[in-house]
Amino acid sequence: MTVSILSRLTEKRLESLVRGLAAGDALIDFATPPGEAAVVSPESVSWQVFRNPLTMVIGGIAAVLLELGEPRVRSGVWTHSSFRADPARRLRRTGLAAMVTVYGARSRFEALATRVRGMHARVAGTTRGGEGYRADDPDLLRWVHGTAAFAFLEAYRIYVRPVAPADRERYYAEGGAGSRLYGVVEAPASEAATAALFDAMRPRLEPSPELDELIAILRAAPILPPLLRPLQHSLIRAAVDLLPAAERERLQLGRHGGLRFGEAALLRSAARMLDGIAVPSSPSAQACVRVGLPHDWLVRHPLPG
Repeated sequence: MTVSILSRLTEKRLESLVRGLAAGDALIDFATPPGEAAVVSPESVSWQVFRNPLTMVIGGIAAVLLELGEPRVRSGVWTHSSFRADPARRLRRTGLAAMVTVYGARSRFEALATRVRGMHARVAGTTRGGEGYRADDPDLLRWVHGTAAFAFLEAYRIYVRPVAPADRERYYAEGGAGSRLYGVVEAPASEAATAALFDAMRPRLEPSPELDELIAILRAAPILPPLLRPLQHSLIRAAVDLLPAAERERLQLGRHGGLRFGEAALLRSAARMLDGIAVPSSPSAQACVRVGLPHDWLVRHPLPG
């Protein structure tokens, strides 16, 4: 099935596919204002990692599963967001925020971050177990940031190319500037700090009916563009498999994972193919043009394999 899909990816379809996966079109113009820098530079590891639409989907789903394993985050998302009613729209909005964080002109990102902080300040409640929560709680913001950073990098590392230890350290350090604007205090800035965050939060993680419901919703919702929709279940299994073994076991998600024979290799082929293409309308290509680089600069300057 995947081989058939790849053979049908003409240049025109690829442009539509990348626009749909990245969710950057029609909402944010990444090519303006001309010359304005982003919070991280084109030479960053982040500009490479966030460019691949397929691994961003895998990593994004994995991050959401980890985030919702924490009962306070889960209660906030389940009660105060549109995830259950319109998961595809919510995931597109989350993807757009990630694109703006890395590729958007700094003024555009700062405006987005201000709106997000304002929304978080209004979200509060009580979990099913009677524990109070606020969306702007420093511990919860740190967990959401750390899980996303981890999942996006791991998906890229597994399905596109290996990332050298020094580049992994650079990647985590790069997240500091953007996370501070979102209100994250002491975001993990290294692999060791990220591992320490997971160790600290693991005792709080718990299985829940909401996680099973989330996976059922993700399987049924039209998350992917029509051409890639046959891969949706594979991407969800890949996302579950991406979780560290201890977290996957604690959340009791093992039954939802387990890529089938050949799926990992085929997903890797698709992700690597997409990584070698620069679609002019994608956020990363537009951002390159904005700062005076050719639209395909990132394709021509990949991370060392």
